[in-house]
Parts: sequence; C-alpha cells; structure tokens
Amino acid sequence: MTQGKIVPLLIEFAIPLMLGNLLQQLYNTVDTWVVGNYVGDSAFSAVGNIGPIINLLIGFFMGLSTGAGVVISQYYGAKREDSVQDTVHTALMITLILGVVFTAVGIVMTPTMLKIMNMPTAEIHAEATTYLTIYFSGMLSLMTYNMGSGILRAVGDSLRPFYFLAVSAVTNTILDLVFVLVFKMGVAGVALATVLAQTLSAALIIITLFRLDNCVRLHPKKLRIHFLMLKKILKVGIPAALQMAITSFSNIFVQSYINHFGDACMGGWTAYSKIDQFLLLPMQSISLASTTFVGQNLGVNQVERAKKGVRTAMLLSIASMLILMVPVLIFAEPLVTFFNDNPDIIRNGALFLRLMSPFYVFCCVNQIYAGALRGAGDSKAPMFIMVGCFVVFRQIYLYVMANYLGNPMLGIVFGYPAGWLLCSLITFLYFRFSHWEKHRLTN
Repeated sequence: MTQGKIVPLLIEFAIPLMLGNLLQQLYNTVDTWVVGNYVGDSAFSAVGNIGPIINLLIGFFMGLSTGAGVVISQYYGAKREDSVQDTVHTALMITLILGVVFTAVGIVMTPTMLKIMNMPTAEIHAEATTYLTIYFSGMLSLMTYNMGSGILRAVGDSLRPFYFLAVSAVTNTILDLVFVLVFKMGVAGVALATVLAQTLSAALIIITLFRLDNCVRLHPKKLRIHFLMLKKILKVGIPAALQMAITSFSNIFVQSYINHFGDACMGGWTAYSKIDQFLLLPMQSISLASTTFVGQNLGVNQVERAKKGVRTAMLLSIASMLILMVPVLIFAEPLVTFFNDNPDIIRNGALFLRLMSPFYVFCCVNQIYAGALRGAGDSKAPMFIMVGCFVVFRQIYLYVMANYLGNPMLGIVFGYPAGWLLCSLITFLYFRFSHWEKHRLTN
C-alpha cells in the first residue's frame, strides 16, 4: 500500500474484507434467522439479544489483534522482516493463552451478564444460557481465526481470510438447518453449528500460515513471546481492547433498557440490530483498510500519502453509507419480516431502522479517524473518546431519560445517535489538531 493510486488500493483491500466481515456477521444472523423461523419467538429474542455479551470478550481480543496488525503493518512497510516474524509468533502465542482463559471466563460470566440484561421471561433466559455456554466453548477457534486473518491483512492479503470465511459460512448454514430441522436440537443446534464452522475457519488460517513463503510464515519452533514486540502490541492493543470491551459491557445495560419495553420491542430491536450490522460493514471495512494503509505508509515515512489515504477513506465511507441507506429506508418492513413475521416485531423493527439509519454518517467520521489513529500507533485517544461518548455519556443520557423524562421508548433508542454525534465531533477535533502521525511504533 506504499505505492500506486490510493482509491483502487483501498477499494481492492476493503471489498474482500467487507465480504469477509459480511460472512462473519452471517454466523449469528443465520442462527437468528433459523430460530426465528423454525424454533420460536423466545429463541429468536434469546439468540438475537446476546450480542453485547459475546462482544464483551470478542471485542477485547479484537482490540489486541488490532495492536498486532498495526505493529506488523508498520514493520512490513519498513521491510524489517525479522521484526515481523517476532510479532507474528508473539501474537499467536498470546492467542493460544487467551483462548483458554476466555473460554473459562465466558462460561462462568454468562449467568451474571444475563441477569444484568434483564431478560423478560425465564424461557428466553434459559435459551440464551444454552447458546452462550456452547458458543464460548469454541472461543479458541474464533480467536485463532481473527488473529490469523489480522496477520494476513496487515501485509495486504484480505482475500484468503474471505475465502475461508465463505467456506465456514456455508458450513454453518448447512449445519444450522441439519441440527434444527433434522435433529431438533433448537438453540443448542445453532450454537454447535457456529462452533464447528469457526473451528474449520481457524484450521484453514493456520494451515495457510504454515505454508506461506514470506515473513509472516508460522514456524512452530519459534512460537514464544518476544517481550519487546509484546510491549508494542499492548501499546496499541490494550487501549483498543479496553474501548471495545467497555463499550460492549455498557451495551449490556443499554439492552436492559430496551428489554424493559417487552417482547415485541425486544424482537424489533433484534431484527434492527441484525440489519444494522450489515449496514455498517462497508464503513468498518474501509476503516480497517485505512488502519493498514496508514501503518504501512508511516512505516516508510510517507506522511502526506498517509493523510491523503485517510481523506480518501472518509469519502468512500460516507458515499457507501448513503447508497445503502436509501433501500433500507424504503424497504424497512420487508427487511424485518425476513427475520420474523410477527406484526408487532415488524412494526418496531421498521421504526428503529427508519429513525436510526440517517445518523450512520456520524459513525463514518469517528470510525475512519479512529482507524487512522490506530494505524499510526495512537490507540489511547480513540479509547478515551469512545469510552467517554459511548459509555459515560450514553449511560448518563439513558439514566436521565429513564428516571426523569418518563422513560420513553424512542428517547431511550436515541441514546445511540447522541453518542455517535458527540464522538464524531471530538474525534474530528483531535485528529485535526493533534500530531497523530508522530506516534509510529517503528521509530
């Protein structure tokens, strides 16, 4: 990414990344669709509303993998292959250790997190417990795939992670239907299908790293923690990890506010949140592309090219969001119906889609700039800004809305756009006036 026209480079990198993220989103989305159409409304609400709990641990690890990717991209851009090798093996060793730890933590913390979320019925609570217990048993596979794909993306390869996810997503869909329709396993079946599919994608990514002939090749005998590289990974990764984990934990409380309004509202929010994830994919993929672009170009001291790449990424992100927004506003009801045909759920889901989607432009601003800052090695600023806006501000907003303004449903829902707007403003000002390009890790 240090040479050539910027627009084609970003698009070429972001498209397979977006498609890969699309397929990754399909894991839980397919699970939600299968239980919504073939199991029941309680299972639909259970599987659809546990995202914040899953993202609490996954988000923390994704932050760490972002740190590894930034370090690798900067050393790769600087052509320091020995440092790339040390970072790769350190990152994979961390993954193995944390995979075991997070499996145990996820299973143990499930009852407490579900209690905080205030599930409206005992049946939904039981279904959610079953799904999460099985899902967390496959954490090591999920983490291995995400770290391995992050390593490949850091050196500009976003195609192979997409291919592996395509195979895994198809496997997940087939197993979902087999376990639910043939073996009548219900929620347990879709959870087991997800774990098996993620194990397949992890195996494919590890085999690829074994067979590569470049500086990110995996050598089992070199698997150990290089503490200099660990320090650099943690410098970027810990702030990003804390931001993602704390935001996800905060969203557990936000979900409890939504659940207060009953099953129909909860189901509508489930459908909305699934569509919301797909709407944000182009922007998130371009943000990740900007992280790699900035990292590689700062690695060879091409500061102006890095800055131009950020401006280009911002325009691409906003344009893609506006293009996607129009059909969502027009076809809100059919989109919600795909997940559940309950009229009350359809009405609520369509309402949420039409109210929230115009505000996604603000997400483009904070996510692109945050991605660029992390690519430069400045991960602390996005952490403080996003935690302040998405956690502290949002919780204060929701508390005031619920306790002093009558707890209106739409008022609660608008806690999200309010946080996006504030975060975008602060991130823009920081990016504009700080010397973010001086934070590179290869100095």
